[in-house]
Amino acid sequence: MWEERRADMVREQIEARGITDRRVIEAMKRVPRHLFVRERDMEKAYWDYPIPIGWGQTISQPFIVAYMVEALRLTGGERVLEIGAGSGYEAAILSLLASEVVSMEIVPDLAREVEIRLRDLGYYNVEIIEGNGYRGYEERAPYDAIILSAAPESIPKSLIKQLAPGGRMILPLGGYFQRLVLLERGSGDNVYMRELLPVRFVPMVGY
Repeated sequence: MWEERRADMVREQIEARGITDRRVIEAMKRVPRHLFVRERDMEKAYWDYPIPIGWGQTISQPFIVAYMVEALRLTGGERVLEIGAGSGYEAAILSLLASEVVSMEIVPDLAREVEIRLRDLGYYNVEIIEGNGYRGYEERAPYDAIILSAAPESIPKSLIKQLAPGGRMILPLGGYFQRLVLLERGSGDNVYMRELLPVRFVPMVGY
């Protein structure tokens, strides 16, 4: 039943809306999204919208996860920093597409919960760090890709510094009005940014 629903989600919400990266599509088919939501929300897990997971957080809409991950252009050998582990769903997707994933979560109880969930499901190349995403995680920098699952009002400079030359960072940006932006780091301190589409994410917590 769940595999069929997952296949329907990928076909109707992901491929039909323009996602073409086969590795991303296959990862979305493999990760059991229903195991990343509360039991009472399992029936809604493959619907086309975000779902609350507690602590004021949500699991993002499937299409947005696929869209953001595809924009990173992962090939398999990268180190990825995720800000806002949330349910762990996006980290699980990333774990199938990159060599290692460092995922930060500022809510202590949520960090502990997602660490156990990912370990139990066998996503062993994900490391959960409880901490302030605004500061990133210098101990494992530089990162080939950085992805934010919550919206800051301005781009944290510490994250730009932790992005490797040639690396990509995708994030929702803004307050009430948000847009998804993609940054690419060139040589030296050169950073190139372009806006992709309007979005609505929970605000980023921290300082």
